[in-house]
Amino acid sequence: MTPRTVRHKEEAASYGSYLALDELLALQRPLSEPEHPDELLFIVVHQASELWFKVILHELDALVTAFDAADVAAAMMVAKRLNALVRIVADQLSALDTLPPQRFAQFRGYLGSSSGSQSAQFRAIEAASGLRDPHFLQAIAEHGPPPAVVQRWLERPTLQSLFERLLEKSGRTIEQVYGDSAPSELFLLAEELLEYEQGFARWRFLHVQLVERIIGPGTTGTGGTLGARYLARTVSQRFFPVLWDVRSRFFGAPPGAR
Repeated sequence: MTPRTVRHKEEAASYGSYLALDELLALQRPLSEPEHPDELLFIVVHQASELWFKVILHELDALVTAFDAADVAAAMMVAKRLNALVRIVADQLSALDTLPPQRFAQFRGYLGSSSGSQSAQFRAIEAASGLRDPHFLQAIAEHGPPPAVVQRWLERPTLQSLFERLLEKSGRTIEQVYGDSAPSELFLLAEELLEYEQGFARWRFLHVQLVERIIGPGTTGTGGTLGARYLARTVSQRFFPVLWDVRSRFFGAPPGAR
């Protein structure tokens, strides 16, 4: 492509065309008849989440690349961005706190069998982050073979495994990293990873509260799922159990303390 062609493309682009706003703003298609005034909010929050999931997966790829290159500084930068993105996804749930349960019930039936558990990108984030337990794999299998985006991450090492490889390349152990008198780059990276897991757990907790508030704690979820009961089980899932174990041994409460 010549410089002249590049300049022509830049001059031709506008805010609307660059962001494909005509197409983007046409993707919100409420199904309720007559259209329920709250359905647009419900759709936008979930579509926005999927867009952020796309960015999170993009950054997880960048994190894997940084780990493979043993570039600790780059990995820290990516981890910080991931933590910011997870906060955004969690915080936007507050918009749905304004949806009273009786109003959701008025258009819930139009959702059919759709459920957030069917989000391939969210499942891919869980797989990328480290979930491999039977409960997680069973949840994926409920909807048939894993989507390609999920399978791709299932076939790759977990973030914890990649961090442990990074430590091996540096000639350090996790105990040494946490035992240093002064925080090292590896220690700060480990803390960013734990913050990522905590941010993800916060998102799950807020999601549980939201579901309980809108449809009730014992009610079957949309699409026939277990609803809040299933989500509540996932809050305690760990991506970095080894890091937590070592961290608690160095900084946990002394024996017998309360």
